[in-house]
Amino acid sequence: MVEKTLTLKPATPRTVADRTFLPKTSPAKNAANIPLPTKVVTVSGPLISEPDLKKKELIDLVVARSGIKKKDAKPTVEAILAILGETIARGRELNLQPLGKLRINRSEEKSNARVIVCKLRQRIVNRPQRDNVLAPTVD
Repeated sequence: MVEKTLTLKPATPRTVADRTFLPKTSPAKNAANIPLPTKVVTVSGPLISEPDLKKKELIDLVVARSGIKKKDAKPTVEAILAILGETIARGRELNLQPLGKLRINRSEEKSNARVIVCKLRQRIVNRPQRDNVLAPTVD
């Protein structure tokens, strides 16, 4: 996990328009000019541990997990990806568990692409962690 540490400066007094005031400190009370305490906030960034999952690798994983032949899995996976892409392009939300619920925040047309900013919410399942969740299960 990538962590960044931010140091926030003490709050500055507000104006009358804000209708929020900080208590005044007189120079006599703060004669030693002790600096005001600062807050430390830790922000964690996204964890990227592996390269992107490509369509070819996805098809191979589907074949390994399901046991069907690659010639049968490939058109099915491609059809699912096409449907998902069209659905997101129309602005519909997706609720596909265990993938999660995908909500579209905003989209923007660029010169050669459409940029869609989404939020994906996944349930946390209390199951034992496996090394490779995409590998076939052995029971």
